[in-house]
Amino acid sequence: MADSTQGDGGREPGSGPAGCGLPAGGGPAGAGPRRRAVSAALVSGLVGTVLAASTPSAWADGWSAPRPRRGGRGRNDPAHNDVLFVGAHPDDEHGNFSTFGQWRERYGVSTGVLTVTRGEGGGNAVGLEEGSKLGLIREDEERAATAPAGIDHVFYLDKADFWYTLSAPLTADIWDERDTLERTVRLIRATTPYTVVTMDPRPFNQHGGHQLSARLAIEAFFLAGDPGAFPDQLTREGYRPWRPRLLLAQNGAFRDLLGPDAPKRPRTDPDSGLPVFGVWSGTKSEEHGTSWAQVERDAARLYRSQGFAALPPKVPTDPAELGSDWFTVLAADGRAVRAEVRPQSGLRPLYAEFRDWAERAGLPWLANNAQPDYPASPTAAIPEVATAPVLDGVERDGEYPGPALPLRHWEGDEAGADDVSGTAKLARHGDDLYVLVKVVDERKGSALGGDDLKRHWRTDAVEIALDPRGTADDTSVTFKTGIFPFTADGGPAAERDGDNRQGPAEDTAPGMRVAATVSEPYEGYVVEAKIPLGELPAAADPEAFAVNVLVYDSDTDDKTGQTRLAWSPFGSAQADPYVWGTARLEGYTPPPDRPTTPAEPDIPQEAARSEDSPASVEQSRRTGVPLAVGPRERR
Repeated sequence: MADSTQGDGGREPGSGPAGCGLPAGGGPAGAGPRRRAVSAALVSGLVGTVLAASTPSAWADGWSAPRPRRGGRGRNDPAHNDVLFVGAHPDDEHGNFSTFGQWRERYGVSTGVLTVTRGEGGGNAVGLEEGSKLGLIREDEERAATAPAGIDHVFYLDKADFWYTLSAPLTADIWDERDTLERTVRLIRATTPYTVVTMDPRPFNQHGGHQLSARLAIEAFFLAGDPGAFPDQLTREGYRPWRPRLLLAQNGAFRDLLGPDAPKRPRTDPDSGLPVFGVWSGTKSEEHGTSWAQVERDAARLYRSQGFAALPPKVPTDPAELGSDWFTVLAADGRAVRAEVRPQSGLRPLYAEFRDWAERAGLPWLANNAQPDYPASPTAAIPEVATAPVLDGVERDGEYPGPALPLRHWEGDEAGADDVSGTAKLARHGDDLYVLVKVVDERKGSALGGDDLKRHWRTDAVEIALDPRGTADDTSVTFKTGIFPFTADGGPAAERDGDNRQGPAEDTAPGMRVAATVSEPYEGYVVEAKIPLGELPAAADPEAFAVNVLVYDSDTDDKTGQTRLAWSPFGSAQADPYVWGTARLEGYTPPPDRPTTPAEPDIPQEAARSEDSPASVEQSRRTGVPLAVGPRERR
């Protein structure tokens, strides 16, 4: 899978199949109350429903093929779908095309899709469009890709997608969480699905948008049937309460189980203890004349802007090499499936917040083992040098007296040392941090033009990530710069992405300087950067200063990545400050007037609007569901 498909992991969108893994919604931050401030009536209604939960033994093989309830309410409504998938971005559902297609072909089950954003924060492998223009391109891709599975309803909530984060709370601020929940409940009442499928809500190595879309889908599943939840939808808009029966979440823990026999026996999620079932992708489609795995691959390659066209055009023909889609059963018969709760101690803030949400939602077992066993982060000392290094991409004697930090494989294709390898050195002179990164690389990636110097993970690049206080829970209070060693103009360039400020370095870090040397014939490059510590979001704590240095390697010309290296390579190494190493600033004392509280982040909030999409306008006319699933006039 490509990196923009965070269902498999948590990487930035638009980076192509680097490591075969996987970025968010509208309204200004603070435009409405946070979800945890929603009325007690809503929360108690949700929990009350869950507490009447069934036991794991209540699930049966029949749930693995949800069938339409013939004659049920809403069946003839043009907005109705038997299944509703809830995701954060276009392409989040692509890994389940084979399942949705099989359910339709074999059982007559129709599927609709709710996509919270249009993925405006993703990369673009086919053009220069970004923001709302990119969002409309991604909508077109999603509608084309979902069609072979028989999906013709794709609803958007017009929430803004921003950069890749692992933080559901940060995403909730941008999306206006309560409004997003209200719209999700409204869509369930409007489309009357019997089954809701969503993403994995757990926080580790998961895009914050994926986490939050799953949380809201889970809450909306129970709230949609509660007359006390968003009552205006009933009294003013004419909807009726609707209680879906089956709630499923994508599960990536079994993706390595291949062949048609893998899903034939019941399985249990190793963390939550909930039942899991699989739908094998190798089943032949009578309509398409090939395996559903191949149909899914053909469809996925239509997400060209996200680099999915780089996926191999053909899947294996050997059944033993084809996998299944796996789903955790969160609720059956409209009630939560119970499991043993295994509390964790010593939770870091993001994981404690998820535990608290799971408890409020009445599904505390979802937090079992949510926080992984983080390995010890690397440590280093950043020496002070009496003379500033010459910024020219060449290491001279005495410029970087500290040890070379090894950059190890983090994700993507495993590569030999000749393919891509690297080291980093750091030094400080006065109030300036100097970083030197040497990379051995056998093939050049795309040289981006001056109007495309963004989303650095799409080609050969170095990323330097700095947490000045060493206490960050997400990257909004950090400094992250992507440095291109070469561009279409020949020289290096730098930008910032996924941190406290966004955009070209000359605008977002005007005191920063970069240099690079690129070998000819090409065998790699050296990047050197000067970063004034005053450019960071807060004063650097010399004892807790956290750093990660990463290398992105692309061996193609199509703006997709293949291999990634990092000094501290674990999980989402570029986006998880908990992973970054500690680099003590020897002999440094920050200026006394420099603030220790990080500056407020500048987060892009441009979102494409459904009213500007002819396909969405036509769908609204056909289904009667208002654009962006907003309020409707009572019928």
